[in-house]
Amino acid sequence: MRKLYINGISSISPQNEAIFKGSTPQQYENNILPAQAQDYKSLLQPMMLRRMSKGVKMGLFCAKKALDEAEVKIPDVILVGTGQGCMEDTEKFLSNMLESEEGLLSPTSFIQSTHNTVAGQIALDLNCNGHNMTFTQNSVSFESALIDALLQQNDQNIKNILVGGVDETSNELTGFQRLDGQIKKEGHRNLELYSSQTSGTIISEAAAFFALGSEKLKHSYAEFKDVEIINSLDEKILESRIENFLKRNDLLVSQIDAVILGKNGDIRFDQYYDQLQNGMFSATCQLGYKHLVGDNNAISSYAFWLASKILKEKKIPRIFKLNALNCARPRNILIYNQYLGRNHGLILLQDL
Repeated sequence: MRKLYINGISSISPQNEAIFKGSTPQQYENNILPAQAQDYKSLLQPMMLRRMSKGVKMGLFCAKKALDEAEVKIPDVILVGTGQGCMEDTEKFLSNMLESEEGLLSPTSFIQSTHNTVAGQIALDLNCNGHNMTFTQNSVSFESALIDALLQQNDQNIKNILVGGVDETSNELTGFQRLDGQIKKEGHRNLELYSSQTSGTIISEAAAFFALGSEKLKHSYAEFKDVEIINSLDEKILESRIENFLKRNDLLVSQIDAVILGKNGDIRFDQYYDQLQNGMFSATCQLGYKHLVGDNNAISSYAFWLASKILKEKKIPRIFKLNALNCARPRNILIYNQYLGRNHGLILLQDL
């Protein structure tokens, strides 16, 4: 099997990318976090921006930045993971339908509300006619896209793969997640998320894209080794499943230098992470990120961005650390995420 190298990365989240360099983190007291504003006009045509929802803007902007860094004009494959799709246009279409009393409507909002709008817009902008797939497997949407990336690398004709995750929020539809307890009912400061003793979490919008290539470049970040999805998993066998995942990659638990956990302050399901923190990874450097960027169905793509930065820069910013252990030379990083006790995702990255 050929190797896949991370040759270009880009992210948009409620935090500025400079947070990795030690900039002061943005603090929020709302439970729905907006993505940081970007200079979209620097890469996207102003006339196009007028018709784009936040998710499309974020996805296309990140995709072009990642490809530019990898010095790739047109990728062979485009893979996008999104759990919610373009919620802004979905909400706009539903609102127009109600206002018109189900009369004649412009189809534009409906067409742009589909989940594959982001991948389609990227392909149209780049004039890419290659394999193009969108994955909407809830909180493992990004992991599903990574699985396809591993499958695509078996084709000797494919050299460059663009893969990413994106999810946006909307004024009305996102608020519905309060009804089933996904969003915390009370206001909560994001930086104090891990001290929460209530159900639910803070929801956000974010995007992260990566240019994966079969050729290692001078500025490559890391090697993407493996990914696995476990839809349903009992806490009692969590550690054994992780050990099996590492074993198939010829690694021991002791060889994991840092583990990035998707802990999100939901008292109902954080025990999965607590078990790993107090158990098999108690002697490992532990990192968290959702107290900074919130949670959504594609947020594990941000963890992928974080791991890539750590492996290239050879440093771990204190703001991400969950324990006091240090790692001077990170080589193997494991990402583990689950949402509502389901859809467990494992991702492994390795230093070059």
